[in-house]
Amino acid sequence: MPNPTLELQIQTLPDGPGVYQYYDKEGKILYVGKAKNLKKRVSSYFNKVHDTAKTNVLVKKIVTIKHIVVPTETDALLLENNLIKTLQPRYNVLLRDDKSYPWICIKKEPFSRIFSTRRLVKDGSEYFGPYTSFKTVHTILELIKELYPLRTCNYDLSQSNIENGKFKVCLEYHIGNCKGPCEGYESLENYQKQVDGIREILKGNFKESLKDFKKVMTDLAKEMHFEEAQKIKEKIEVLENYQSRSTIVSPKITNIDVFSIVSDESAAFVNFLQISHGSIIRSHTMEIKKKLEETDEELLELAIIELRERFHLLSKEIVVPFEVNLGASIKVTVPQLGDKKQILDLSIRNAKFYRIEQLKQLQIVDPDRHANRIMAQMQKDLRLTVEPRHIECFDNSNIQGTNPVAACVVFKDGKPSKKDYRHFNIKTVEGPDDFASMTEVVYRRYKRLLDENEPLPQLIIIDGGKGQLSSALKSIDDLGLRGKIAIIGIAKRLEELFYPGDSVPLYLDKKSETLKVIQQLRNEAHRFGITHHRDKRSKAALNSSIESIPGIGEKTMTTLIQHFKSVKRLKLASEKEISDVIGISKAKKITDFYNKNT
Repeated sequence: MPNPTLELQIQTLPDGPGVYQYYDKEGKILYVGKAKNLKKRVSSYFNKVHDTAKTNVLVKKIVTIKHIVVPTETDALLLENNLIKTLQPRYNVLLRDDKSYPWICIKKEPFSRIFSTRRLVKDGSEYFGPYTSFKTVHTILELIKELYPLRTCNYDLSQSNIENGKFKVCLEYHIGNCKGPCEGYESLENYQKQVDGIREILKGNFKESLKDFKKVMTDLAKEMHFEEAQKIKEKIEVLENYQSRSTIVSPKITNIDVFSIVSDESAAFVNFLQISHGSIIRSHTMEIKKKLEETDEELLELAIIELRERFHLLSKEIVVPFEVNLGASIKVTVPQLGDKKQILDLSIRNAKFYRIEQLKQLQIVDPDRHANRIMAQMQKDLRLTVEPRHIECFDNSNIQGTNPVAACVVFKDGKPSKKDYRHFNIKTVEGPDDFASMTEVVYRRYKRLLDENEPLPQLIIIDGGKGQLSSALKSIDDLGLRGKIAIIGIAKRLEELFYPGDSVPLYLDKKSETLKVIQQLRNEAHRFGITHHRDKRSKAALNSSIESIPGIGEKTMTTLIQHFKSVKRLKLASEKEISDVIGISKAKKITDFYNKNT
């Protein structure tokens, strides 16, 4: 239990929702958390030993507990998010994205200008965004420019300035990009009607603009102004083309946000898609650095609050892969099929791709951190007491019959260490007995390592099921290594992992990195063993031929086999063909020998 002062602090905590903060003896912030019931949640930290070492270390450091009471859980979530960003406590997740993003501004002024900016000025102007890509902003502004002739100047186009003739039209007017409001050639009413159309496009609603353009085109055609009608038709095509590229879900789906999460041992990646009028108008993936074994539910809740705040998302419905608690004002949908499930799958795919890209970059920039992450993941997935920095894998299951051999491959920090690979010729087993061969090979390998004081692996993988694993365990027991080295068997068919004394296999996620490393080990052992077996078989065949031909040495026969590819082809070759390779004298001895023995 905590010390008396901590105990007193916990007893005086309220039972309602709020945010708690842990501080160390120096008054430094350690952790910020939210709770439905403050007293219950904080007490849970101190009345048990936690599964992770990090949490246990955190608890030991806590000296002071502060709290803030809030009306609802949603308020607690919002406050927790803001405090984590502001205070950046050591044991809280790290939201790894502090960039500023571009907005599109509709300026509050007569004849509004429309432009991109990274600064929000509180002058009554409208801001749309923020957009996660400047390329998207550029594309939208280009679309607006093609559809609507707006001014680009920064003149103060007040009614009095226009009437007093303060300004003159510029080149933009003469080339048709602007209708000249500065000299009163375009009315404010007509200009602002265009701005209304642009406002709808920025919201993702193309319907109103398309309807207006089609009406203008029809009116112009009726009045026989076919050239102008054609120009409007081209604008409709531009708008329809842009709309079709951005529409990927049913137009019925409007004003929802989609969130998904993909996580590993050290980080989580949360993707969100903003849907408006059947179109994706925004997509963004955020990386969250884990600190204390946080669950996907906790991380997704925090990320949703952060992303809604950062991107000013106001939708009343969100689509997520599992239930999250965000308060009564937001409708949470977990789709099982249909359009919403399709868009959720797309979001998950985006998160996965982003994670893969980040991991590739990490592998190049910081290979040690990449290896550390995989080792931590393998330790967790395989329920090991230590990280498997040194793994050895044995294979002899596919090499039955003649010339029995086995292979041992070694991985260090998740990568092949080829200089440590070893081949074994089976010495004590007669005939094709895989189980007895495995017992012999494992014994020989670790007897030698022990005799030579070489480091032992943290993990042994046996290519095979329960039978092979039991055979290997006999040798581990004989050498007194049970409990000192973890050992598992992998069965080929369903990628089942067997543990000593456990009849129920462990199944790993087919896409997990742990399973990929194990499969790589197994495949490498199989390849290494097969290569040695083939070499041994070929040498045996070669030796039988060499021994039976008087006066022909091993070097000569090797040259011939390399040339003719097999003993069978050599037998069928003419004396002339053989003499071209090794000379007339030796060629005659070989042809005479084969002719005599056929």
